[in-house]
Amino acid sequence: MVHDVAALAVELVDMAAADHQSAVRANSDDPAEQLVWRRLTARHGDRLGEIMDDYGWPTAELVGEEAARAAWLIAQHADRQLDVQRRALHLMQQAVSSGSASPRELAFLRDRTLVNEGRKQVYGTQIAGVKDGAPIPWPCEEPERMDELRAEVGIEPFDEYVAKFHLA
Repeated sequence: MVHDVAALAVELVDMAAADHQSAVRANSDDPAEQLVWRRLTARHGDRLGEIMDDYGWPTAELVGEEAARAAWLIAQHADRQLDVQRRALHLMQQAVSSGSASPRELAFLRDRTLVNEGRKQVYGTQIAGVKDGAPIPWPCEEPERMDELRAEVGIEPFDEYVAKFHLA
């Protein structure tokens, strides 16, 4: 089992590295490039589903910080596999409740899943587009409480967050 967990940690980190390398293709104008991204994220989503079957949520205690963050990234990008995203969200919520996962990462996954379901997000982490050089979030359930809710899970205020995006 120990060897399996070590191998799992390496696999998750490798998947996140491949994701990072391929992410530039996600918004490419070239449909073939987009397809490469979709295939990669689908393959990773399928594998994360298998990992959740075998281990539950891959927490830092189980696989280490870097691999746990990699699992979260893979769940974030499983946009066309809502079943995988919902399951990851559920398992990660349990892990956060027991103190073994990041509330901040959970907030991002929650928003991403809500947006993929066509619902309003909570924390304003998902950006719909840019208007007059300013990022516009997908609609939020309580926009007036967004920064307060963000603070509760360790996310900087929206204005600080979007200042990181260099937009023309």
